[in-house]
Amino acid sequence: MNQNEYLERITIDPLICHGKPCIRGLRYPVSSILEYLAAGDTFEDILAEFTDLEEEDIKACLAFAVLAVNTKGSIIIPHAA
Repeated sequence: MNQNEYLERITIDPLICHGKPCIRGLRYPVSSILEYLAAGDTFEDILAEFTDLEEEDIKACLAFAVLAVNTKGSIIIPHAA
């Protein structure tokens, strides 16, 4: 999967988590997954805790973080359908 395919998994919907970037329209904010990783949790730990997530979802969070760090302006992601 390339970076754009990963980023397609990240959605922003004002009706879900107050418009924070989330995974596939679910109520899992990207920031929460990144916090788990920063605290030392492994992909396996996260997937065991949140069984509706996939490994690609976690990689999408990392791809989003890279984009956020490398972007000087706003990040534009289409509104979830």
